[in-house]
Amino acid sequence: MAHFAKLGIGNIIETIEVVSNDIATTEQAGIDFLNNLYNSRDVWKQTSYNGNIRKNFANIGYTYDQTKDAFIAPKPYASWILNETTCLWEA
Repeated sequence: MAHFAKLGIGNIIETIEVVSNDIATTEQAGIDFLNNLYNSRDVWKQTSYNGNIRKNFANIGYTYDQTKDAFIAPKPYASWILNETTCLWEA
């Protein structure tokens, strides 16, 4: 199964949808399917549980960073720093 994150205002993840691999043979095929299903022009990005697509699995409330092409969790504490390689927060 392929997972897709819907981006909202500020590239914040609003929802995650699952699409059959038979339909989502490519990322664009999955995006087209979802936009046809919802009759929309939403922005979707594929995500993966094992982190091989866009660093981290997307979750609602995460941000998509277009420059890093990565999903980033909300910063847990003001003092934590983002690891630029993994896009994970570190104490």
